[in-house]
Amino acid sequence: MPGRRILLLAVFLGDGQNLFTKDVTVIEGEVATISCQVNKSDDSVIQLLNPNRQTIYFRDFRPLKDSRFQLLNFSSSELKVSLTNVSISDEGRYFCQLYTDPPQESYTTITVLVPPRNLMIDIQKDTAVEGEEIEVNCTAMASKPATTIRWFKGNKELKGKSEVEEWSDMYTVTSQLMLKVHKEDDGVPVICQVEHPAVTGNLQTQRYLEVQYKPQVHIQMTYPLQGLTREGDALELTCEAIGKPQPVMVTWVRVDDEMPQHAVLSGPNLFINNLNKTDNGTYRCEASNIVGKAHSDYMLYVYDPPTTIPPPTTTTTTTTTTTTILTIITDTAATTEPAVHGLTQLPNSAEELDSEDLSDSRAGEEGAIRAVDHAVIGGVVAVVVFAMLCLLIILGRYFARHKGTYFTHEAKGADDAADADTAIINAEGGQNNSEEKKEYFI
Repeated sequence: MPGRRILLLAVFLGDGQNLFTKDVTVIEGEVATISCQVNKSDDSVIQLLNPNRQTIYFRDFRPLKDSRFQLLNFSSSELKVSLTNVSISDEGRYFCQLYTDPPQESYTTITVLVPPRNLMIDIQKDTAVEGEEIEVNCTAMASKPATTIRWFKGNKELKGKSEVEEWSDMYTVTSQLMLKVHKEDDGVPVICQVEHPAVTGNLQTQRYLEVQYKPQVHIQMTYPLQGLTREGDALELTCEAIGKPQPVMVTWVRVDDEMPQHAVLSGPNLFINNLNKTDNGTYRCEASNIVGKAHSDYMLYVYDPPTTIPPPTTTTTTTTTTTTILTIITDTAATTEPAVHGLTQLPNSAEELDSEDLSDSRAGEEGAIRAVDHAVIGGVVAVVVFAMLCLLIILGRYFARHKGTYFTHEAKGADDAADADTAIINAEGGQNNSEEKKEYFI
């Protein structure tokens, strides 16, 4: 990371001190800048010495044969020198001296930061089983100062346990994480992230978890679509099993009973045609892999088939009579009352049980009931009218018969009598003669 510098300021001024400098913090491999400054210049000589008290620069002359040191600025008030490609061996105190009377001296400390040279993550087992606790380790080697390690599982931060080893002013940090895995952790990354003053951004490494788990089983009804099973219908169930590794054996059994003879098994599918109540029971789908086995149950209950009500037929009774008036009234009543067309049948299958069909069926039933009521009322009215007409005919014939006999007797006496009185007497006497002719009016 060339061209980047970290400077920490430390100014040393004593009583009457006219020379000062600054502490320098730099990342290994980068450039450190050392500056010796004079507050009030009097043209005194300035020189810079290394931690071993060897002169690096005297005024603008460099007696030390190290080409990494370069003069950046020289004047009566400043001596500024750069040190390229800084290494850990360059750490220490550098002295600025001002040759006054008495001489003045100040020092600057160069601190070198070393980022981790290698970041490694190691998982105890490449493949774990759900519910198992595994150990994950992360190592940051040869850093200065020691590295801080943080753990993440996905976006969730976890807490690990760190150990620090020091060797020749360098530090190696190892962090241990104990992790109990679940099936939801399969494919989730475990991240080891370091924090260090020499590192900008996120320096991290990661490993993806591989977790094996037993199957998860789910039964899906493919047919009938509405889920209502009736006698005579067909049933189709599909067993869905997901696990790691993927289950290779998926079987169907009937709990506490044998599978029906007419049941057809095809891999994860169960098909039962022409259902009846003997098929009632619990049907179980079982799946297994190397981790374990699991199952899911479906409870079958077969309902009665839909009830069909036959449409009623209208019975027409024809009454034959010699009375013309009765025939006309009967025909009028038959024309006024509507004919009964029959009742609407109930649904024959589970698909016809939705709300719209049921509403239509109820409406048809109510219309049929009203039609039957009208037919009954019309029949009653027709019977009453017929009875009244019969009574009127009988009374009319009765009165007509009596009136005809009276006129016949009176006429009979008048045929043989000379006058009215004689006719009346002859008429009364003639009632006893059974051989006399009678005449009736109809």
